[in-house]
Amino acid sequence: MPKLLFQGHGSYRFTTDDGRVVYVDPFSGKGYDKPADMVLITHQHHDHNKISLITQKDTCTVITNAEALAGGEYKTFDIDGVKIEATEAYNSHHNKAECVGFILTIDGVAVYCSGDTGVTEQMKTFADRQLDYAIFNTDNMFTIPFEQSAEIAAVIGAKHNIPVHLAPIELFARGKAKKWAAPNKLILEPGQEIDL
Repeated sequence: MPKLLFQGHGSYRFTTDDGRVVYVDPFSGKGYDKPADMVLITHQHHDHNKISLITQKDTCTVITNAEALAGGEYKTFDIDGVKIEATEAYNSHHNKAECVGFILTIDGVAVYCSGDTGVTEQMKTFADRQLDYAIFNTDNMFTIPFEQSAEIAAVIGAKHNIPVHLAPIELFARGKAKKWAAPNKLILEPGQEIDL
C-alpha cells in the first residue's frame, strides 16, 4: 500500500509499496530525509521548487512544468510503473503555459495533485477517472478559492479530498482546513503520513 506524507504548505511525499520515493513541490516542512526516485514540480514559484532540500538517487527523474507541458502538450510519463499525467493548471496568478497539475497512479491508487490553479475545464472530466484522492491547493488568494474548490471537489468525486496550501507560505492553517466544505474531506497535519 503506498503512503502519503504531508510535509506542509503545498509539499508532500509519496512512497510506493516497494520503497520508491516521489516528492511533489518541495518547499517547507520536514520529511526530506529519503533519497528521491522522482521529483515533480508544478511550476517555478519559489514555494514549489526547492529541489535543493532533496537528495536525489543517481537514477532520480525530475519532471518540472517544462517537461510536463512541452510544445503546448500535456505529457504522460511511466516511470517503473508509476504513471504521471500532467494536467491543466492556471488562474490570474499562474500562466497556463507555465504551470501544471498531475494525476499520479501509484500501486493502483489514483491521486490528483492540483498544483496552484483555479477551476479548469479539464477538471470537469475527472469524475470519469474515479480518483481515489484529490489534493487541492486552496487559499483564497493565489489558488482556487475555498468555496470553488469545495464545489469542484464534489464534481470530481474523489473518494478523499485533501486541502493543502491553505495560506500563502504558511505551513498549515487548521482553522481554514476545518471550514473547507468539500465532501469526503480528509485533513492532514504537517508531518502526518497515511496509507493510501
